[in-house]
Amino acid sequence: MSFSILKQIGDAQKKKAVVDVRSGDTVKVTQKIKEGDKFRFQVFEGVVIRVDRKESHTARIVVRKVTSGVGVEKSFLLHSPLVEKIEITKRSKVRRNNLSYLRKRSGKSARLAGKDFDRAAVNDVTVPEEPVEEAPVEEAAPAEEPAAEAPAEEKAE
Repeated sequence: MSFSILKQIGDAQKKKAVVDVRSGDTVKVTQKIKEGDKFRFQVFEGVVIRVDRKESHTARIVVRKVTSGVGVEKSFLLHSPLVEKIEITKRSKVRRNNLSYLRKRSGKSARLAGKDFDRAAVNDVTVPEEPVEEAPVEEAAPAEEPAAEAPAEEKAE
């Protein structure tokens, strides 16, 4: 298989719009989980400690949280159909992409310095609309018969 065919297949699997997640962000990831015949949603909230292949269809984030004193890490594929929504709740100032040093820390030393950001704008993932072609508009104008009758009445007067 050539690379161009693989790229087309990968691009077809991509979601139209994805939140711009960075290392150091605190996120809520809503994941769809299948149990038997039913689906349920589970929210996993934690700090993004790694972002991989951001532009690829295999883009992945690793999210870490501490539950009952035990560190739990989960990896999420951004373009997976099982990942329903990713919401950024806090953005922190970090200077590297892989925050693996947070694994060794606990308590106050594991804190990251927060920074201001526009939460509504960052979490907005609406797909930009493509420009509409003008051909359908031109077809609609001749179909309007009342507009064609109005000039005929003016000539009669």
